[in-house]
Amino acid sequence: MRDAVMAALVSVVLFVPLVGLRTDVSPGSGLIIRTRWADVAILVGLVFAGRLLLNLWQDHRPARTAPTARRTEVLRRIGTFVAPLLLGFAVVLPFLPGTSRYVLDLGILVLTYVMLGWGLNIVVGLAGLLDLGYVAFYAVGAYAYALLSTNYGLSFWICLPLAGIMAAFWGVLLGFPVLRLRGDYLAIVTLAFGEIIRVVLINWVSLTGGPNGISGIPRPSFFGLSFSAGGGPGSFSDFFGLEPSPTHRVVFLYYLILALALLTNWVTLRLRRQPLGRAWEALREDEIACRALGINVTNTKLTAFAIGAMFGGFAGAFFATRQAFVSPESFTFIESAIILAIVVLGGLGSQLGVALAALVMIGGFEAFRDLEEYRMLVFGGAMVAIMVWRPRGLVSTRTPSIALGKRRAISGDLVGEGHG
Repeated sequence: MRDAVMAALVSVVLFVPLVGLRTDVSPGSGLIIRTRWADVAILVGLVFAGRLLLNLWQDHRPARTAPTARRTEVLRRIGTFVAPLLLGFAVVLPFLPGTSRYVLDLGILVLTYVMLGWGLNIVVGLAGLLDLGYVAFYAVGAYAYALLSTNYGLSFWICLPLAGIMAAFWGVLLGFPVLRLRGDYLAIVTLAFGEIIRVVLINWVSLTGGPNGISGIPRPSFFGLSFSAGGGPGSFSDFFGLEPSPTHRVVFLYYLILALALLTNWVTLRLRRQPLGRAWEALREDEIACRALGINVTNTKLTAFAIGAMFGGFAGAFFATRQAFVSPESFTFIESAIILAIVVLGGLGSQLGVALAALVMIGGFEAFRDLEEYRMLVFGGAMVAIMVWRPRGLVSTRTPSIALGKRRAISGDLVGEGHG
Protein backbone atom coordinates (compact mmCIF):
# COMPACT_ATOMS: atom_id res chain seq x y z
CA MET A 1 0.00 0.00 0.00
CA ARG A 2 2.82 2.40 0.84
CA ASP A 3 4.48 1.74 -2.52
CA ALA A 4 1.18 2.37 -4.35
CA VAL A 5 0.72 5.67 -2.52
CA MET A 6 4.22 6.78 -3.48
CA ALA A 7 3.54 5.87 -7.12
CA ALA A 8 0.33 7.91 -7.00
CA LEU A 9 2.18 10.94 -5.59
CA VAL A 10 4.77 10.74 -8.35
CA SER A 11 2.00 10.51 -10.93
CA VAL A 12 0.40 13.64 -9.48
CA VAL A 13 3.65 15.56 -10.00
CA LEU A 14 3.83 14.31 -13.60
CA PHE A 15 0.18 14.58 -14.66
CA VAL A 16 -0.68 17.99 -13.20
CA PRO A 17 1.49 19.96 -15.69
CA LEU A 18 1.18 17.45 -18.54
CA VAL A 19 -2.55 16.67 -18.40
CA GLY A 20 -4.18 18.98 -15.88
CA LEU A 21 -3.12 22.24 -17.55
CA ARG A 22 -3.73 22.86 -21.25
CA THR A 23 -3.46 26.04 -23.31
CA ASP A 24 -6.18 26.86 -25.83
CA VAL A 25 -6.66 29.75 -28.22
CA SER A 26 -9.33 32.18 -27.08
CA PRO A 27 -11.67 33.97 -29.52
CA GLY A 28 -9.61 37.13 -29.02
CA SER A 29 -6.47 35.43 -30.43
CA GLY A 30 -5.00 35.01 -26.97
CA LEU A 31 -4.07 31.95 -24.95
CA ILE A 32 -6.13 30.69 -22.04
CA ILE A 33 -5.33 27.89 -19.60
CA ARG A 34 -7.93 25.15 -19.39
CA THR A 35 -7.80 22.78 -16.42
CA ARG A 36 -8.66 19.09 -16.53
CA TRP A 37 -8.52 17.97 -12.92
CA ALA A 38 -11.02 15.14 -13.46
CA ASP A 39 -8.70 13.55 -16.00
CA VAL A 40 -5.78 13.91 -13.59
CA ALA A 41 -7.78 12.23 -10.81
CA ILE A 42 -8.70 9.32 -13.09
CA LEU A 43 -5.10 8.80 -14.17
CA VAL A 44 -3.78 8.99 -10.60
CA GLY A 45 -6.42 6.49 -9.52
CA LEU A 46 -5.41 4.13 -12.31
CA VAL A 47 -1.75 4.39 -11.31
CA PHE A 48 -2.59 3.70 -7.65
CA ALA A 49 -4.80 0.72 -8.46
CA GLY A 50 -2.38 -0.69 -11.02
CA ARG A 51 0.60 -0.42 -8.71
CA LEU A 52 -1.33 -1.99 -5.84
CA LEU A 53 -2.50 -4.90 -7.98
CA LEU A 54 1.02 -5.38 -9.36
CA ASN A 55 2.47 -5.55 -5.83
CA LEU A 56 -0.19 -8.05 -4.73
CA TRP A 57 0.45 -10.20 -7.80
CA GLN A 58 4.22 -10.19 -7.27
CA ASP A 59 3.83 -11.19 -3.61
CA HIS A 60 1.53 -14.13 -4.33
CA ARG A 61 2.68 -15.40 -7.71
CA PRO A 62 4.56 -18.73 -7.82
CA ALA A 63 8.30 -18.68 -8.12
CA ARG A 64 9.49 -18.25 -11.68
CA THR A 65 11.19 -21.26 -13.16
CA ALA A 66 13.79 -21.16 -15.87
CA PRO A 67 12.39 -22.04 -19.29
CA THR A 68 12.93 -25.68 -20.10
CA ALA A 69 14.55 -26.94 -23.29
CA ARG A 70 11.22 -28.44 -24.40
CA ARG A 71 9.39 -25.16 -23.97
CA THR A 72 12.12 -23.31 -25.86
CA GLU A 73 11.95 -25.84 -28.69
CA VAL A 74 8.16 -25.47 -28.90
CA LEU A 75 8.50 -21.69 -29.19
CA ARG A 76 11.11 -22.13 -31.92
CA ARG A 77 8.79 -24.39 -33.90
CA ILE A 78 5.96 -21.90 -33.55
CA GLY A 79 8.30 -19.23 -34.92
CA THR A 80 9.05 -21.36 -37.97
CA PHE A 81 5.33 -21.24 -38.86
CA VAL A 82 4.75 -17.59 -37.95
CA ALA A 83 7.51 -16.21 -40.19
CA PRO A 84 6.24 -17.83 -43.44
CA LEU A 85 2.67 -16.79 -42.61
CA LEU A 86 3.71 -13.17 -42.13
CA LEU A 87 5.74 -13.25 -45.34
CA GLY A 88 2.85 -14.76 -47.31
CA PHE A 89 0.43 -12.19 -45.91
CA ALA A 90 2.81 -9.36 -46.85
CA VAL A 91 3.16 -10.66 -50.41
CA VAL A 92 -0.58 -10.98 -51.11
CA LEU A 93 -1.72 -7.92 -49.12
CA PRO A 94 -2.22 -5.58 -52.15
CA PHE A 95 -4.50 -8.19 -53.80
CA LEU A 96 -6.66 -9.00 -50.78
CA PRO A 97 -10.31 -7.84 -50.97
CA GLY A 98 -10.90 -4.59 -49.12
CA THR A 99 -7.27 -3.45 -49.22
CA SER A 100 -7.49 0.33 -49.49
CA ARG A 101 -4.93 3.02 -50.22
CA TYR A 102 -4.68 3.68 -46.48
CA VAL A 103 -3.83 0.03 -45.77
CA LEU A 104 -1.12 0.05 -48.44
CA ASP A 105 0.39 3.27 -47.08
CA LEU A 106 0.35 1.79 -43.58
CA GLY A 107 1.99 -1.38 -44.89
CA ILE A 108 4.74 0.70 -46.52
CA LEU A 109 5.31 2.54 -43.24
CA VAL A 110 5.48 -0.69 -41.23
CA LEU A 111 7.90 -2.31 -43.69
CA THR A 112 10.11 0.79 -43.60
CA TYR A 113 10.44 0.47 -39.84
CA VAL A 114 10.97 -3.29 -40.14
CA MET A 115 13.92 -2.59 -42.44
CA LEU A 116 15.27 0.08 -40.09
CA GLY A 117 14.85 -2.27 -37.14
CA TRP A 118 16.73 -5.06 -38.88
CA GLY A 119 19.50 -2.64 -39.79
CA LEU A 120 19.85 -1.40 -36.21
CA ASN A 121 19.62 -4.98 -34.95
CA ILE A 122 23.03 -5.61 -36.50
CA VAL A 123 24.57 -2.88 -34.36
CA VAL A 124 22.62 -3.35 -31.13
CA GLY A 125 21.36 -6.93 -31.22
CA LEU A 126 24.31 -8.74 -32.78
CA ALA A 127 27.35 -6.56 -32.00
CA GLY A 128 25.98 -5.20 -28.71
CA LEU A 129 26.78 -1.54 -29.50
CA LEU A 130 24.15 0.81 -28.08
CA ASP A 131 23.35 3.30 -30.86
CA LEU A 132 20.98 6.21 -30.14
CA GLY A 133 21.75 8.11 -33.33
CA TYR A 134 20.70 5.62 -36.00
CA VAL A 135 18.37 8.17 -37.56
CA ALA A 136 21.49 10.04 -38.77
CA PHE A 137 22.19 7.31 -41.33
CA TYR A 138 18.52 7.35 -42.31
CA ALA A 139 18.89 11.08 -42.98
CA VAL A 140 22.17 10.69 -44.87
CA GLY A 141 20.57 8.17 -47.23
CA ALA A 142 17.53 10.36 -47.80
CA TYR A 143 19.49 13.53 -48.51
CA ALA A 144 22.06 11.69 -50.63
CA TYR A 145 19.31 10.44 -52.92
CA ALA A 146 17.54 13.80 -52.94
CA LEU A 147 20.69 15.75 -53.88
CA LEU A 148 21.94 13.27 -56.48
CA SER A 149 18.57 12.92 -58.20
CA THR A 150 17.67 16.62 -58.26
CA ASN A 151 21.11 18.08 -59.10
CA TYR A 152 22.51 15.41 -61.42
CA GLY A 153 19.38 13.74 -62.76
CA LEU A 154 20.40 10.25 -61.64
CA SER A 155 17.72 7.58 -61.46
CA PHE A 156 16.56 5.88 -58.29
CA TRP A 157 18.32 2.61 -59.16
CA ILE A 158 21.66 4.39 -59.46
CA CYS A 159 21.18 6.57 -56.39
CA LEU A 160 20.04 3.70 -54.15
CA PRO A 161 23.46 1.97 -53.87
CA LEU A 162 25.20 5.34 -53.73
CA ALA A 163 23.01 6.40 -50.79
CA GLY A 164 23.85 3.16 -48.99
CA ILE A 165 27.58 3.62 -49.61
CA MET A 166 27.40 7.20 -48.36
CA ALA A 167 25.60 6.13 -45.17
CA ALA A 168 28.13 3.32 -44.63
CA PHE A 169 30.96 5.85 -44.97
CA TRP A 170 29.40 7.98 -42.24
CA GLY A 171 28.94 4.84 -40.16
CA VAL A 172 32.69 4.25 -40.31
CA LEU A 173 33.31 7.90 -39.38
CA LEU A 174 31.10 7.42 -36.33
CA GLY A 175 32.81 4.15 -35.45
CA PHE A 176 36.33 5.54 -35.14
CA PRO A 177 35.64 7.99 -32.24
CA VAL A 178 33.69 5.38 -30.24
CA LEU A 179 36.10 2.44 -30.49
CA ARG A 180 37.11 2.76 -26.84
CA LEU A 181 33.70 3.74 -25.48
CA ARG A 182 31.12 1.49 -23.85
CA GLY A 183 27.71 1.67 -22.30
CA ASP A 184 26.36 5.11 -21.43
CA TYR A 185 29.33 6.91 -22.97
CA LEU A 186 28.78 5.16 -26.30
CA ALA A 187 25.08 6.03 -26.19
CA ILE A 188 25.84 9.71 -25.52
CA VAL A 189 28.30 9.96 -28.43
CA THR A 190 25.93 8.28 -30.89
CA LEU A 191 23.10 10.52 -29.69
CA ALA A 192 25.31 13.57 -30.26
CA PHE A 193 26.18 12.30 -33.75
CA GLY A 194 22.51 12.12 -34.67
CA GLU A 195 21.91 15.65 -33.41
CA ILE A 196 25.00 16.96 -35.27
CA ILE A 197 23.66 15.59 -38.55
CA ARG A 198 20.25 17.17 -37.92
CA VAL A 199 21.78 20.56 -37.04
CA VAL A 200 23.98 20.46 -40.15
CA LEU A 201 20.93 19.74 -42.30
CA ILE A 202 19.15 22.75 -40.80
CA ASN A 203 22.01 25.22 -41.12
CA TRP A 204 23.68 24.22 -44.40
CA VAL A 205 21.01 26.06 -46.38
CA SER A 206 22.95 26.29 -49.66
CA LEU A 207 23.19 22.48 -49.91
CA THR A 208 20.24 21.00 -48.01
CA GLY A 209 17.71 23.82 -48.27
CA GLY A 210 17.76 24.31 -44.52
CA PRO A 211 14.43 23.99 -42.70
CA ASN A 212 12.58 24.16 -46.02
CA GLY A 213 14.11 20.88 -47.14
CA ILE A 214 14.29 19.58 -50.71
CA SER A 215 11.17 19.13 -52.83
CA GLY A 216 10.49 17.79 -56.30
CA ILE A 217 12.45 14.57 -55.73
CA PRO A 218 11.96 12.20 -58.72
CA ARG A 219 9.86 9.08 -58.29
CA PRO A 220 11.24 5.63 -59.13
CA SER A 221 10.33 3.97 -62.41
CA PHE A 222 9.64 0.36 -63.35
CA PHE A 223 12.41 -0.42 -65.84
CA GLY A 224 12.00 3.00 -67.37
CA LEU A 225 8.18 3.02 -67.23
CA SER A 226 6.78 5.94 -65.28
CA PHE A 227 3.74 5.72 -63.04
CA SER A 228 1.62 8.50 -64.55
CA ALA A 229 -1.89 8.92 -63.19
CA GLY A 230 -3.11 9.98 -66.63
CA GLY A 231 -1.43 7.16 -68.56
CA GLY A 232 0.07 8.01 -71.93
CA PRO A 233 2.97 6.62 -73.95
CA GLY A 234 5.86 5.31 -71.88
CA SER A 235 3.76 4.82 -68.77
CA PHE A 236 3.29 1.63 -66.77
CA SER A 237 -0.45 1.43 -67.46
CA ASP A 238 -0.03 1.99 -71.22
CA PHE A 239 2.70 -0.68 -71.57
CA PHE A 240 0.66 -3.36 -69.76
CA GLY A 241 -2.72 -2.24 -71.13
CA LEU A 242 -4.15 -1.32 -67.71
CA GLU A 243 -6.53 1.41 -66.70
CA PRO A 244 -4.49 4.40 -65.42
CA SER A 245 -4.60 4.55 -61.63
CA PRO A 246 -2.48 6.19 -58.92
CA THR A 247 -2.68 2.89 -57.01
CA HIS A 248 -0.12 1.33 -59.37
CA ARG A 249 2.66 3.51 -57.98
CA VAL A 250 1.65 2.75 -54.39
CA VAL A 251 1.66 -1.01 -55.03
CA PHE A 252 5.06 -0.72 -56.71
CA LEU A 253 6.47 1.20 -53.73
CA TYR A 254 5.00 -1.42 -51.39
CA TYR A 255 6.76 -4.28 -53.16
CA LEU A 256 9.93 -2.21 -53.46
CA ILE A 257 10.24 -1.68 -49.70
CA LEU A 258 9.24 -5.32 -49.14
CA ALA A 259 12.11 -6.43 -51.38
CA LEU A 260 14.55 -4.09 -49.63
CA ALA A 261 13.45 -5.37 -46.20
CA LEU A 262 13.82 -9.00 -47.29
CA LEU A 263 17.27 -8.20 -48.69
CA THR A 264 18.24 -6.74 -45.31
CA ASN A 265 17.00 -9.86 -43.55
CA TRP A 266 18.75 -12.23 -45.97
CA VAL A 267 22.10 -10.43 -45.74
CA THR A 268 21.87 -10.31 -41.94
CA LEU A 269 21.15 -14.02 -41.65
CA ARG A 270 23.96 -14.88 -44.05
CA LEU A 271 26.48 -12.66 -42.27
CA ARG A 272 25.45 -14.04 -38.91
CA ARG A 273 26.67 -17.52 -39.92
CA GLN A 274 29.95 -16.17 -41.29
CA PRO A 275 33.07 -15.50 -39.17
CA LEU A 276 32.19 -11.81 -39.16
CA GLY A 277 28.77 -12.46 -37.64
CA ARG A 278 30.22 -14.77 -35.01
CA ALA A 279 32.78 -12.07 -34.19
CA TRP A 280 29.89 -9.60 -33.66
CA GLU A 281 28.21 -11.97 -31.22
CA ALA A 282 31.49 -12.65 -29.41
CA LEU A 283 31.95 -8.89 -29.05
CA ARG A 284 28.46 -8.61 -27.60
CA GLU A 285 29.03 -11.34 -25.05
CA ASP A 286 32.45 -10.26 -23.75
CA GLU A 287 34.78 -7.76 -25.43
CA ILE A 288 37.77 -8.70 -23.25
CA ALA A 289 37.42 -12.39 -24.10
CA CYS A 290 36.95 -11.39 -27.73
CA ARG A 291 40.31 -9.59 -27.69
CA ALA A 292 41.94 -12.54 -25.94
CA LEU A 293 40.80 -14.81 -28.79
CA GLY A 294 42.70 -12.66 -31.28
CA ILE A 295 39.65 -11.08 -32.90
CA ASN A 296 40.28 -7.62 -34.32
CA VAL A 297 37.79 -5.62 -32.25
CA THR A 298 38.39 -2.42 -34.26
CA ASN A 299 37.39 -4.00 -37.57
CA THR A 300 34.50 -5.83 -35.93
CA LYS A 301 32.98 -2.65 -34.55
CA LEU A 302 33.54 -0.67 -37.75
CA THR A 303 31.92 -3.32 -39.93
CA ALA A 304 28.89 -3.45 -37.62
CA PHE A 305 28.44 0.33 -37.81
CA ALA A 306 29.05 0.41 -41.57
CA ILE A 307 26.69 -2.43 -42.55
CA GLY A 308 23.95 -1.28 -40.19
CA ALA A 309 24.29 2.27 -41.51
CA MET A 310 24.18 1.04 -45.11
CA PHE A 311 20.73 -0.46 -44.65
CA GLY A 312 19.62 2.73 -42.90
CA GLY A 313 20.81 4.63 -45.99
CA PHE A 314 18.79 2.33 -48.27
CA ALA A 315 15.68 2.99 -46.17
CA GLY A 316 16.38 6.73 -46.27
CA ALA A 317 16.62 6.71 -50.08
CA PHE A 318 13.29 4.90 -50.27
CA PHE A 319 11.74 7.39 -47.84
CA ALA A 320 12.90 10.30 -50.02
CA THR A 321 11.53 8.87 -53.26
CA ARG A 322 8.25 7.91 -51.63
CA GLN A 323 7.64 11.33 -50.08
CA ALA A 324 9.23 13.33 -52.95
CA PHE A 325 10.26 15.72 -50.17
CA VAL A 326 12.74 15.61 -47.28
CA SER A 327 13.33 18.03 -44.42
CA PRO A 328 15.19 17.88 -41.09
CA GLU A 329 11.88 17.53 -39.23
CA SER A 330 11.64 13.91 -40.38
CA PHE A 331 14.92 12.91 -38.70
CA THR A 332 14.59 13.89 -35.05
CA PHE A 333 15.71 11.89 -32.03
CA ILE A 334 12.23 10.44 -31.56
CA GLU A 335 12.79 8.42 -34.75
CA SER A 336 15.93 6.85 -33.29
CA ALA A 337 14.03 6.13 -30.08
CA ILE A 338 11.21 4.40 -31.97
CA ILE A 339 13.61 2.24 -33.99
CA LEU A 340 15.57 1.28 -30.86
CA ALA A 341 12.32 0.49 -29.04
CA ILE A 342 11.31 -1.82 -31.90
CA VAL A 343 14.60 -3.71 -31.58
CA VAL A 344 14.44 -3.97 -27.79
CA LEU A 345 10.75 -4.89 -27.60
CA GLY A 346 11.09 -7.45 -30.36
CA GLY A 347 14.10 -9.07 -28.74
CA LEU A 348 17.75 -8.17 -29.27
CA GLY A 349 19.14 -10.32 -32.07
CA SER A 350 15.76 -11.73 -33.13
CA GLN A 351 14.74 -11.04 -36.74
CA LEU A 352 11.17 -12.29 -36.27
CA GLY A 353 10.79 -10.36 -33.03
CA VAL A 354 11.80 -7.09 -34.68
CA ALA A 355 9.21 -7.63 -37.43
CA LEU A 356 6.49 -8.38 -34.88
CA ALA A 357 7.44 -5.37 -32.76
CA ALA A 358 7.33 -3.05 -35.79
CA LEU A 359 3.92 -4.40 -36.72
CA VAL A 360 2.59 -3.92 -33.20
CA MET A 361 4.17 -0.53 -32.51
CA ILE A 362 3.64 1.17 -35.88
CA GLY A 363 0.42 -0.55 -36.92
CA GLY A 364 -1.02 -0.53 -33.41
CA PHE A 365 -0.06 3.11 -32.96
CA GLU A 366 -2.27 3.98 -35.95
CA ALA A 367 -5.17 2.04 -34.41
CA PHE A 368 -5.20 4.48 -31.45
CA ARG A 369 -4.96 7.63 -33.59
CA ASP A 370 -8.56 8.59 -32.70
CA LEU A 371 -7.54 8.90 -29.03
CA GLU A 372 -5.52 12.04 -29.91
CA GLU A 373 -3.11 12.90 -27.07
CA TYR A 374 -4.09 9.84 -25.03
CA ARG A 375 -2.60 7.50 -27.61
CA MET A 376 0.88 8.35 -26.34
CA LEU A 377 -0.24 7.33 -22.86
CA VAL A 378 -1.59 4.03 -24.18
CA PHE A 379 1.55 3.54 -26.22
CA GLY A 380 3.86 4.17 -23.25
CA GLY A 381 1.77 1.98 -20.97
CA ALA A 382 1.93 -0.89 -23.44
CA MET A 383 5.71 -0.59 -23.65
CA VAL A 384 6.03 -0.65 -19.86
CA ALA A 385 3.76 -3.71 -19.66
CA ILE A 386 5.82 -5.59 -22.25
CA MET A 387 9.06 -4.77 -20.46
CA VAL A 388 7.61 -5.99 -17.15
CA TRP A 389 6.22 -9.29 -18.43
CA ARG A 390 8.60 -9.89 -21.35
CA PRO A 391 11.91 -8.26 -20.37
CA ARG A 392 13.73 -10.12 -23.15
CA GLY A 393 11.30 -8.95 -25.81
CA LEU A 394 8.38 -10.54 -27.64
CA VAL A 395 10.61 -13.34 -28.95
CA SER A 396 12.79 -14.41 -26.05
CA THR A 397 14.43 -17.43 -27.66
CA ARG A 398 17.59 -17.43 -29.75
CA THR A 399 19.08 -19.92 -32.18
CA PRO A 400 22.88 -20.07 -31.90
CA SER A 401 24.72 -19.09 -35.07
CA ILE A 402 26.93 -22.17 -34.77
CA ALA A 403 26.62 -25.27 -32.60
CA LEU A 404 28.30 -28.61 -32.08
CA GLY A 405 25.89 -31.21 -33.40
CA LYS A 406 22.21 -30.33 -33.73
CA ARG A 407 21.27 -26.66 -33.55
CA ARG A 408 18.70 -25.97 -30.85
CA ALA A 409 17.02 -22.81 -29.72
CA ILE A 410 18.03 -21.51 -26.30
CA SER A 411 16.47 -19.08 -23.88
CA GLY A 412 17.25 -15.40 -24.33
CA ASP A 413 18.38 -15.33 -20.69
CA LEU A 414 21.55 -17.15 -21.76
CA VAL A 415 22.46 -14.46 -24.31
CA GLY A 416 24.19 -11.22 -23.37
CA GLU A 417 22.08 -8.15 -24.13
CA GLY A 418 25.13 -6.09 -24.93
CA HIS A 419 25.53 -2.44 -23.94
CA GLY A 420 28.57 -1.54 -26.03
